[in-house]
Amino acid sequence: MVTRLEEAQKAAPLFAGWQETMIWSCLQGIMGDIYVLDKETPGSAAARLGDFCFFAGKPEKELALYQPPGDMRDFMIMVPQDEAWEQLISACWGEHAKRVMRYAIKKEGDVFDRARLQRIAEGLLSEYTLREIDKELYEQCLENRWTRDLVAQFDSYEAYRNHGLGVVALQEGRIVSGASSYSAYREGIEIEIDTHVAYRRRGLALACGAKLILSCLERGLYPSWDAQNPGSVALAEKLGYHADHAYPVFEVSGCARV
Repeated sequence: MVTRLEEAQKAAPLFAGWQETMIWSCLQGIMGDIYVLDKETPGSAAARLGDFCFFAGKPEKELALYQPPGDMRDFMIMVPQDEAWEQLISACWGEHAKRVMRYAIKKEGDVFDRARLQRIAEGLLSEYTLREIDKELYEQCLENRWTRDLVAQFDSYEAYRNHGLGVVALQEGRIVSGASSYSAYREGIEIEIDTHVAYRRRGLALACGAKLILSCLERGLYPSWDAQNPGSVALAEKLGYHADHAYPVFEVSGCARV
């Protein structure tokens, strides 16, 4: 029977060496959950946070198909630890699972050129203003589908204020782009960047990203980046990151209906 692991660190050996901050968030008890079949000596585990689920250890069909009670999420990004998990996810979810590639970005120390990032952040046209996300902007983010992921993984503004961090670009008081913490762990955040479709290719995402990285560095936090597509890789590289490797995931639709 699948159960939530209250002592999340018991699953840490199963995820050893996996450079993924959302897993660290779950293991540290900051946000997200670990699910297992055996609470005492887990041989397999699923780390769930937001739209992501990471599978490790011995492949188990019950874990691959599990949806927590009350979770009506209809879309998940399932990340296999190895080829065996990859085959199991594909077999369990069939036509609901689309195999795609994501792109890991190296987690390096202070490789950022702070002066250059400052110039990028200050280089926007005067019609735009950069602001860190406060309670008012947090609530504004929740009002629109395209901005929700900037803050939505945090249960409340208080949780976001305590663990998260974000920057938005405003035009006449309205959010047109943003960079924020999709999730958080003790040592840093996982960056989420979104721009309204009508405002793309204006340097807004670049400026928001630069400002957020600087804000993280000022607080001693690491701004982790994982790319959904080659365009995101290119944006990361403009900000000082270095690409690492591509890896397969499954975009699973219809989770709540299967």
